[in-house]
Amino acid sequence: MKVLFMCTANSCRSILSEALFNHLAPEGFEAVSSGSFPKGQVLPRSLITLRQAGISIEGLSSKGNDAFEDSPPDIVITVCDKAAGETCPVYFGPALKAHWSLEDPSDAVGDEASIDAAFRATLMHIEKRCKAFFALPIDTLDRERLKQELDRIGAL
Repeated sequence: MKVLFMCTANSCRSILSEALFNHLAPEGFEAVSSGSFPKGQVLPRSLITLRQAGISIEGLSSKGNDAFEDSPPDIVITVCDKAAGETCPVYFGPALKAHWSLEDPSDAVGDEASIDAAFRATLMHIEKRCKAFFALPIDTLDRERLKQELDRIGAL
């Protein structure tokens, strides 16, 4: 199962989600990320936060939705409110869509410790949701029930 985490810039929240999902994922699951208006680079603080948590940053890059035109995801999870309001590209086909809103830690202000804390808090929020996702009995859920469960997890 391929899960696409999507936000506008694909430089922070969707990148953190992709990396942490893949870090926790059992065999058969893969996360990717994209942005509707990709920044073209991953925020250095995102990469630092992942490294400090012991999560691989290999292969992470900021890219657009068209990167998956030939390999559409099964599930699209938007992690920013702006992307949630956008229509999924037609080539994503029948992908289920869910919204897991996350505050943008790159908007945090204050000293280094405060900004680091915002990034770590976002990563912990993503971890809670990913663990709830992996606890689902995916093989027994029909499409409608899976959508309901994804929406429930988005409210955690």
